[in-house]
Amino acid sequence: MSHPTFAEPQRRQLLQLPAVSAAAWGLTAPFAIAPVHAQAKSQPLKAPEQLRIGYQKSAVNLVVLKQQGVLEKRLPYTKVSWIEFPAGPQLLEALSVGALEFGLTGDSPPVFAQAAGKELFYVGAEPAKPESSAILVLQDAPVHSLADLKGKKVALQKGSSAHYLLVRAVEKAGLQWRDIQPIYLTPADARAAFERKSVDAWAIWDPFYAATELAVLTRVLTTGQGLSSNNSFYLSSTALATQHPGVVSLLFEELSRADRFVQERRPEAIKLIADFSGLDAGVVSLFLKRRPRSPVGPLNASTVRDQQAVADAFARLALIPKPVQVADLVWRFAH
Repeated sequence: MSHPTFAEPQRRQLLQLPAVSAAAWGLTAPFAIAPVHAQAKSQPLKAPEQLRIGYQKSAVNLVVLKQQGVLEKRLPYTKVSWIEFPAGPQLLEALSVGALEFGLTGDSPPVFAQAAGKELFYVGAEPAKPESSAILVLQDAPVHSLADLKGKKVALQKGSSAHYLLVRAVEKAGLQWRDIQPIYLTPADARAAFERKSVDAWAIWDPFYAATELAVLTRVLTTGQGLSSNNSFYLSSTALATQHPGVVSLLFEELSRADRFVQERRPEAIKLIADFSGLDAGVVSLFLKRRPRSPVGPLNASTVRDQQAVADAFARLALIPKPVQVADLVWRFAH
């Protein structure tokens, strides 16, 4: 399905979401936005009949929200469904064909989706998490620097946040993309290939990163620090954003509450996430230790610029079929 085109005045009118107060979200700048008018607050919430939410094991706020059953209580007349995906590209494919209303991915999947003409909107973001992704090698691998990746096989999920991390790492090493051999695998298949030495390195994110780090003798060639902000984005179907903006605001409120739970009640959060995911508590603890405070709010100008840099990098390498303007799919909040 291609993204609908609008005349610019019509687009400005459509790209609106009622704002809620920063205090309600527990947010600080740069995520703070103007409070909604008292009249708007008193209006009953218009909710959809169903709300299908896509998530991954890395989506901490969504996992907490799912496990605590908060949305089901706040949206009693909405059928809330939770669907797990191995990575962002698969999640956004489902969103674009109408199988989801809402989900969270890293930075690269929305760029690939937009370049393919998929129909979706960026509605929210979490703060950057550069330490939550890395390029790993086995401890005995003959790869000791990014420059040593020349000619090597590197496993990654195509179109994932790890894809952009690898693009930036190759650039930092002074190499060309053609100098490496990208091997596109899902995280589970990539780990298997990594452990049996079918690939030389692996670009991956938490919690897969933490799980491998604690189970296998590895070295970290680089994290995202200085290379990739590793931003996380909440994306919405057009229908949810245009017809039920109050539900998006409610989601942000509850996601930010879930983040406060993770920050302030860490032992309980570790147990809740471990019980849900089947991950060892030590893996969850390491994963959360690298994760900064992550309230949810609308995209700010800096985040949009970061995301445009991701899109431009993929376009320069012809890894996407055409350049894209990220701002075209960013939902604007009404003040």
